Parts: sequence; C-alpha cells; structure tokens
Amino acid sequence: MELSDDYAGAGFGQPLDWGRSPAVLVIDMVRAYFEPGAELYLGSRSCLDSAARVVTAARSAGVPVIVTKVVYAAGGADGGLFYRKVGALRHFAAGAAGSLGEVMPEVAPEPGDLVVTKQYASAFFGTSLAATLASRRIDTLVLCGVSTSGCVRATAVDAISSGYVPIVVADAVGDRDPRPHEASLFDLAAKYAEVWSEEKVLKRLNQR
Repeated sequence: MELSDDYAGAGFGQPLDWGRSPAVLVIDMVRAYFEPGAELYLGSRSCLDSAARVVTAARSAGVPVIVTKVVYAAGGADGGLFYRKVGALRHFAAGAAGSLGEVMPEVAPEPGDLVVTKQYASAFFGTSLAATLASRRIDTLVLCGVSTSGCVRATAVDAISSGYVPIVVADAVGDRDPRPHEASLFDLAAKYAEVWSEEKVLKRLNQR
C-alpha cells in the first residue's frame, strides 16, 4: 500500500481552511542559512526568493508580516540544552563574529512589521508571539522560513496546538537536505498543518 493511502485510510490529513485574519510568519531567514561557507548554509536560496514573493503579496494585501530571528546572550546563557545540542547556534550569541544572525534583506522587516526574537526552535516557545496574535485576532499563520524539519515544523506544531491554522508554504521553506525537507512536509500535512504551494498562497493573498 502506498504511504499516502495508508495515512489517508487512518484518517490523517483532514483539511483545514484559512480563517478570516491571516498573518505571514517568516522564520529565521538569516544570513547563517544563505551565506556560502557558513556551517548552516542550505546550499540554495530558492526558498528565500519564494518567501520574498509571499511577503510582498502579504504587504500588498494588508496582511501582517512577522519576522523571527535567533539571538542569545553572551555564551548562550539563555539557550539551555538546545544551545548545547546544536553547536552552530554559537554564531547567534552576543559578541559572535560576523553578521550571520542578520535577517536577509529580501524579507527584512519594514516599519509596522513585528520582530520576534527567540532562543528555541518554535517561534511560540518563550516569546510573546501567542499573546500578540490573540490581541490582533489573528487566526491563521502562513509559514515561510528555515529549516523545514526544525524551526518551521516546531512552530507549526505549536501553532495548531495553540488554535491557529498553520499554512506551510512548500516553496518558501527549506532544509539542508531534501530528505528531511520532504519527510517533514509529508508529516506536517498529515498531522499538523496545511501544505500549500507558493502559487496557491499568492492567489489566496491576492484575493484579499
């Protein structure tokens, strides 16, 4: 039996539609992932280009844009075990050489955008994101960013757990290798999120 048939037969993948009030959440699209030679370099910028188009469409439609980045205190004092587990996170600590923590200019926040600073994988964990979304009556999060198997997945799981519909833009998320990327998209679509193409998302945003 095909894996997709097996999951469908078990009741996974039931559809969720957008709510009335979406926001676009751009997750950790910083230089560390797009700078050739950096430890976290993805090897491609296609997801960044896709995310830039989604952000442009969102702004044109009056849809809020939220951008996350990772920042640690000196020595990773506020990073806990996650900081110890992933050695490359040292590049995001205060005083680290270079500018790998800077948000890429293609998706950099503009006046009026919300910037969320985080220390862990999920954009919800230990941040004010949930409270901000609730105060603005946001009910749907359109997710772009990196990495698919890490911070995007963790954020999507926390989004649905917190009552927000997560829409993962397949073209606008990326990973170091296609295997965790594709596996994560499959699992997200089955259990935690809707996975839409960039084309479909742009059409939905433009309808607003």
